[in-house]
Amino acid sequence: MGKKGSITIKELHARTGEYVRRAGRSRTALVVTDRGKVVAALVPPNLPPKGRRRRTLLPEYAAFLTRGKSSDVLPALDAVRSDR
Repeated sequence: MGKKGSITIKELHARTGEYVRRAGRSRTALVVTDRGKVVAALVPPNLPPKGRRRRTLLPEYAAFLTRGKSSDVLPALDAVRSDR
């Protein structure tokens, strides 16, 4: 195995199952290289994409969503905005 968290295509070809299982258990991506150049990454399914934050709902918006659907949202938005 090359650098920590990095394997070559030749290594991946020789032991695919082992590396796929390792990537599935890991909390980080396993980088695949070809002649020193990064060409792919084996990423566990529970790893969130880099650069993306998990969204959180403001309590006011969550309450708005539970009120039900309305054809006119402006009065509800005005009510939420006036509390700020």
